[in-house]
Amino acid sequence: MRTIMILNAKGGCGKTTLATNLASYYAWERGQQVALADFDPQASSLAWLQAREAQWPEIKGIAAFRGPVRAPKDTEVMIMDAPARVQGAELAALVRRVQTIVVPVLPSPIDIRAAADFMKELLTTGKVSRQQTRVAVVANRVRENTLIYHTLHAFLKSLKIPFVTSLRDTQNYIRAEEKGIGIFEMAPSQTWQDREQWEPLVRWLRSRRSQPLA
Repeated sequence: MRTIMILNAKGGCGKTTLATNLASYYAWERGQQVALADFDPQASSLAWLQAREAQWPEIKGIAAFRGPVRAPKDTEVMIMDAPARVQGAELAALVRRVQTIVVPVLPSPIDIRAAADFMKELLTTGKVSRQQTRVAVVANRVRENTLIYHTLHAFLKSLKIPFVTSLRDTQNYIRAEEKGIGIFEMAPSQTWQDREQWEPLVRWLRSRRSQPLA
């Protein structure tokens, strides 16, 4: 079973947006059996699933914040939406669960400083330090013609892990969230720019580079 976690200790960086869109990508584009595990007591990913209509491929929700995580036996891909403010033993416990971690970072001075501190801890944590869990970063909600985006871009490029893509700030994600779908399930004429921006991320996730060393 493929396991991917969206993780950042700072709240409000778009973890749920990435988690739900990745879940819809694997269910819709790849035709795989997908589970979406929500570790955050706010349960935003589960609320997204509740808005999802029967016409779309089924994605099974798991309230991971309530207890042990047990994926349905036919699950091929499990996407995990991590809570904010994780560190120390809690962070190590989350890392042990997954093959791959994606860290979204927003273009703001506060988020960049918080990401710098978080990455220092993450990269020295258990399976990540032993390359048994792979990590990549994504610039989220960006406007590429701004100075702060260029600052964020330089920071992410300086990290010793893959910086795979930048995702623009667009209402498409809000529209998708309202309907319990992802951008891959929206009309291509409406979301072609977003699909292009997601392609480097999903291509990296499909590659061996995103999976643990044997």
